[in-house]
Amino acid sequence: METDFTAARESLIAAIRHEVGDERVLAAMSRVPRERFLPPDLHRYAYDDRPLPIGHGQTISQPLMVAIMTEVLHLKGHEKVLELGTGSGYQAAILAGLARQVDSVERVPELAQSAAQRLRELGCHNVAVHISEKGTLGWPAGAPYDAILVTAGAPHVPQELVGQLKIGGRLVIPVGRRYAQELLSVQREQAGTKVTRHGQCRFVPLIGYGAWPEENEESR
Repeated sequence: METDFTAARESLIAAIRHEVGDERVLAAMSRVPRERFLPPDLHRYAYDDRPLPIGHGQTISQPLMVAIMTEVLHLKGHEKVLELGTGSGYQAAILAGLARQVDSVERVPELAQSAAQRLRELGCHNVAVHISEKGTLGWPAGAPYDAILVTAGAPHVPQELVGQLKIGGRLVIPVGRRYAQELLSVQREQAGTKVTRHGQCRFVPLIGYGAWPEENEESR
């Protein structure tokens, strides 16, 4: 039996509406076909509210968590946004409908290339996908940003990313242990930062400079 993706998407949006109040975020999610960001054998699970594997040890995030993280950014439509961890491109596609410009950075070249193609096919022409550069965190060439969203867990709030925000800009990032974190929003202010906590979460680790080392590097 063929899945009715439109009905499944509408059902998912109705379910997460109880925890997410930003109608712009919900509308953006209702326009993005999550099944297009998954391997064919997982299409039937596209609108289950859970993370799913996309290869290379990465996942597409739980839709509710995507909605919460996006809502915490407080986007109005004029912003320049940086995303760390393109993955399949699903989160970038949602950001594309809510912001003026999106830079998205991915460390796995195969994922970056497939996500860029998928986003072009879906008409997300305000998204640029970049392969992360060794020895850097984020995308300094595009800074400063109004908002930064990190879709992987970090051991601490990276000052390299805070430095890529405009004054008044907001960083949303999971921080904590390698496989269990707390979602934080960090607002850059003239005299420092203001941190707000948004509950527990679980993301794959943010790997590389300024974050977690490769697991094989930790054992050396």
